[in-house]
Amino acid sequence: MRVVVIGATGHVGGYLVPRLVEAGHDVVAITRGRQALYRDDPAWDRVERVTADRDAEDAAGVFAARIAALHADVVVDMVCFTSDSAAQLLDGLRGTGARLVVCGSIWAHGTPTAVPVREHEDREPWGEYGVQKAAIEDLVLAEAAPPDGVPASMLHPGHISGPGWPVINPAGNLDPDVWRKLATGERLVLPGFGLETLHHVHADDVAQAFQLAVEAPEGADGRAFHVVSERAITLRGFAEQAAAWWGRTADLEFRPFDAFAATTTEEHAATTLDHVSRSPSASIEAAREHLGYAPRLTSLETAREAVAALAARDGSGIPPLRD
Repeated sequence: MRVVVIGATGHVGGYLVPRLVEAGHDVVAITRGRQALYRDDPAWDRVERVTADRDAEDAAGVFAARIAALHADVVVDMVCFTSDSAAQLLDGLRGTGARLVVCGSIWAHGTPTAVPVREHEDREPWGEYGVQKAAIEDLVLAEAAPPDGVPASMLHPGHISGPGWPVINPAGNLDPDVWRKLATGERLVLPGFGLETLHHVHADDVAQAFQLAVEAPEGADGRAFHVVSERAITLRGFAEQAAAWWGRTADLEFRPFDAFAATTTEEHAATTLDHVSRSPSASIEAAREHLGYAPRLTSLETAREAVAALAARDGSGIPPLRD
């Protein structure tokens, strides 16, 4: 198939594009520029590259027509963040015969009532990101229903992680000092009782799910799927397991959120609040049943690989992990 990937050089694209090429697909990569790849792969030599500024072209009303003119069998949209942008792309693809697979977020649920949350449950998102991803899903799935619409599906990843970029840590933020404290045995303060959850997923497992959705229209079209690891992890458990990567026992202290926030920066505290307020834990049963999705790595394995890469960087301040 001819597959157009919008946002092809991002975290997931670095795994998805080579997967699609090796599977024999003709891949067109849409990017904002010739930025460095998160992950090199010889498959990129067989990829058609197209540069486009989506924000500017959406504002001008020409981006969707540009994508339609590429005559794709499937369009994979990794970087759709507003319902207006999604509506324009759907309008452009209508009648072309192309299918559409869009990247969402488990934050489309808001705060779950019961866990693991299923795709149709607790759709009361809050925060601009989650609200927009939920609105995009509504558009995409409504469009997929009529016989003259665009066959489409939406995949909702959790905390996408992997080597090459920061990973959400046991404090629910991106502060690299959390890893240093766990590595050196210094006391680490966590919010609440440390029982809030995070649901990581490796970028390659997300890529696996997108490839499956591209290649299995009968299972994907008209549906939304969670794309996460097998199980979420608690902040406490995450910290305890992570400390063992350096041969340490975690020295943990638990404080109410406001007291925790006083121990870190405003930015890190806000990121933590975003995560612990949602405390995500998502079911993958639908993706398993309809796509054959089988995540390769657990949340802890995913985080460990990412942290090992961070520790290998000069000046990271994070000691190397033990074997």
